[in-house]
Amino acid sequence: MNAREIVIEQINHRETRPVPYTLGFEGDVAERLDKHYGSNEWRSRLQNVFTGTAVVDNLKMQPEGRPDFYKDLYGSIWRLDKRPWHHEAPGLKEPSFKNYRWPDPKEAFSPPGEVQNARRFCADNKDKHFINASLGWGLFESCWGIRGFENVLMDVVAEPVFFEELLDHLTEQFLAYVKYTCESLPEADAIMFGDDWGDQRGVIIGPDRWRRLFKPRYARIYDAVHAAGKRVITHCCGSIVDIIPDAIEIGLDVLESCQPEARGMNPYELKKKFGKHLTFWGCLGVQSTIPFGTPDQIQAEVRRLCREMGKDGGFILAPAKWLQPETPTANAAAVVESFMNQD
Repeated sequence: MNAREIVIEQINHRETRPVPYTLGFEGDVAERLDKHYGSNEWRSRLQNVFTGTAVVDNLKMQPEGRPDFYKDLYGSIWRLDKRPWHHEAPGLKEPSFKNYRWPDPKEAFSPPGEVQNARRFCADNKDKHFINASLGWGLFESCWGIRGFENVLMDVVAEPVFFEELLDHLTEQFLAYVKYTCESLPEADAIMFGDDWGDQRGVIIGPDRWRRLFKPRYARIYDAVHAAGKRVITHCCGSIVDIIPDAIEIGLDVLESCQPEARGMNPYELKKKFGKHLTFWGCLGVQSTIPFGTPDQIQAEVRRLCREMGKDGGFILAPAKWLQPETPTANAAAVVESFMNQD
């Protein structure tokens, strides 16, 4: 089987050996590994099973006039020389749409030349990798991108009518993004969303509000993806154990990140509870095992993940985040070697 077929087997909850994996690097980690191994030949041996492209950029930005400051489609100002980006000013300063101009969804579409490049990319990779078409930030992150994080948390409670109208606008935009992506990239296997619903403790706005506000709207969006014959993958950081049954109910196929340090997100417990219905992508801790474990501990944890999470399929091995700049070189090498040389 090629990489694409292996991923499909896993999503269909059929076990494969070896377990498919993805692995990426931030900061200078890859360069340090080049020095560690004496060349960059190790990079060519990595067998990442996913690859991605996009024809929608809902974070499209233009220079704002000051160095490192940019304005997005919704009028918000961002500073991009920070890690992560810093939200400088909301595009919608008050909980009112008076005099506010919503961007046309087409403004987020890639220009024709980039769409053609994405189509060629899919054609070149369809027999090599499972192809994700990304839609960028999801409903919750788009909300606070427009209003500011603190403002949107207050809106949820104090301005419920306004907040639901905000969500309705965004839902219609995302339905347009899904339609355009599926029509433009028929060979893509999945649509990938990114929406951090949780922090370390739980769902940021609370599970009940999430069910009332986001669940029915995501149900419409996920249904549109499935109607086009594609899988739904959602990246979500933090603890969302309380709403995993709801996400499964509305059609989530793959949960990416699966951050094991967050409350209730122990991957082995999640596998027992939800493994028949959901594929987990991630599960190797970047807040614990990778930066603070020993190489032997890392290799032992990867073996356990492959053995227990990989049983009966429904698992893609990965760090919960790409290897971060603070990762010790020896630990990064242990991750690379244990991924590539599974028992």
